[in-house]
Amino acid sequence: MKHPDANTALPSADDLADLVRAVALSGDRQAFAVLFKHFAPRVKSYLVRAGADDGLAEEVTQEAMVALWRKAALFDGGQAGVATWVFTIARNLRVDRFRRQGGTAGAVADGTDFDTLPADAPPPEERLHAARMQASVRNAIARLPAEQAQVLRLSFYEDQPHAQIAHHLGIPLGTVKSRSRLAVARLRRLLDESE
Repeated sequence: MKHPDANTALPSADDLADLVRAVALSGDRQAFAVLFKHFAPRVKSYLVRAGADDGLAEEVTQEAMVALWRKAALFDGGQAGVATWVFTIARNLRVDRFRRQGGTAGAVADGTDFDTLPADAPPPEERLHAARMQASVRNAIARLPAEQAQVLRLSFYEDQPHAQIAHHLGIPLGTVKSRSRLAVARLRRLLDESE
């Protein structure tokens, strides 16, 4: 795959989706580098505008980029744009961090007007679509076999590495990886059926 040059024009929405697919399918580090250069400054800026100090914004941005790398296989361009997906990951990480530090759910409403984000920010209809997609994903996960759903939740929602999940569940690492692959494949089928 030819990657857009990160130093010239901004990648299009289709380019971004292709880059995420390249990361998901082959762990393409060049594709990830382009995604990182494109999204990291935008995500950090969004987090600072949402009230995070510079250090926290940097940490959460890094976590969001790691999540992009690890969860690329879950991205579905038919459901939402890459920008919507990445900003949702960042916002959720910020909310999780706030809650772990003792914040209340009401205090995390950051009041950010997404329409004021840079031009590549998702429009309102994309954000609505992303919310619907999240509900579809939750419903599909509920239909997975319990052991697959458990591994998926630990891996993607709690961001635990496979080795830690294996230790936590007392099962071989290969079993964790197998369950994760099966869960993602079945999740995709369930989501396709729900459309």
